[in-house]
Amino acid sequence: MDIFSRYYRQDLKHFFSSVVPPGYTYKIISDEKYNRLQKFDYFLLPNSLSYLEDVQVFARNLRKICYPKSRVIVVYFNFLWKPLLDLASMLGLRRKDPKEPNWLSTEDIRNLFHLEGFEEVKFGRRFLLPLQLGPISNFINKYITHLPLVNTLCLTTYQIFRIIPPRREYSVSIIIPARNERGNITGILKKIPSFSQKNTEVIFVEGHSTDNTYEAIVKEIKLNKTKVAASVYKQKGIGKGDAVRLGLAKANGDILMIFDADLTVKPQDLEKFYTVLSNGYCEFANGSRLIYPQEKEAMRILNYFANKIFSMLFTYLLGQRMKDTLCGTKVLFREDYQKISKNRNYFGDFDPFGDFDLLFGASKLNLKILEVPVRYHQRKYGSTNIRRFIHGLLLLKMTFFAAKKIKFV
Repeated sequence: MDIFSRYYRQDLKHFFSSVVPPGYTYKIISDEKYNRLQKFDYFLLPNSLSYLEDVQVFARNLRKICYPKSRVIVVYFNFLWKPLLDLASMLGLRRKDPKEPNWLSTEDIRNLFHLEGFEEVKFGRRFLLPLQLGPISNFINKYITHLPLVNTLCLTTYQIFRIIPPRREYSVSIIIPARNERGNITGILKKIPSFSQKNTEVIFVEGHSTDNTYEAIVKEIKLNKTKVAASVYKQKGIGKGDAVRLGLAKANGDILMIFDADLTVKPQDLEKFYTVLSNGYCEFANGSRLIYPQEKEAMRILNYFANKIFSMLFTYLLGQRMKDTLCGTKVLFREDYQKISKNRNYFGDFDPFGDFDLLFGASKLNLKILEVPVRYHQRKYGSTNIRRFIHGLLLLKMTFFAAKKIKFV
């Protein structure tokens, strides 16, 4: 009788199918005997470290067949369960260990992989009730297992790693959606920093303005004497999210930057975002306006509290720290955006701004996300295009919809 192991393997299979994006190649490695020449997108290690003679050497060899976008998912038992696992083996509910396993802690594994050039992307726990009791087990393992504090008692712990890539130069596309921002356009191209040795382009997307924003952009482009190439497109759809997607579709740069035309974040700050991506520190950089003190009236009190709420929800859902989900400045690689765009319907295609759309997509791809602190300034011209209550409810709806796709699977 091996009820415990059967149910555990069933949950493990379900977990791997939910964490590996559709269309990605993967290889399950159970021991040190594997093909060291063939590369995959994902390497899945289900308790594989438990019986290795030298985990660090194993990580070193594994790194040789990883490429920058490869992910290594390490799964292992929570040490708190050791007495119960031993008891289950004695009762025949679980296979006996062939030898005493390596009971490595989360920090042990993180350190061993870091020594060989890996970096942790995500960490989590799952599988609270390893006995098949029908709907009761399903409910507990799908919902109760993710509750704070309760989560620390789960049987399964997992960590997702990536290799730390070397620094290199990239071409850049800066997408600037603009609606009724005429007074912020003049001189904006001169403010774009020169941060890449390769080409930099600015793509304006004008969205049904009533204050001659389009004409102001055309004039700015004609007077442009910088090395930055600039172009403008008129939006046919509605909303910032639609405008951003149009600009991203027209972009040619390796790195894509989304930057708001209201200049509440200074263009000079874009260099910080380029640095963290080009140095390999992350694959998705999200601006955070909630680190430094803000100028008076820069963010209304309702927006501030909404941001705090979404911050807690996203940190919980994504498993990565997220302090400011609604900052308009977001930067990622074009190849990653193309994958996010391809699977956009997975989370529901109804994000009015494009912020959640990108964050959820980046999390689904298990990208390394970092926040870049920026100072948030008061608007000098115009007013916000946000409809606070309507858009807030829509974003909340999208958050709960995505929770079922990311957390409660």
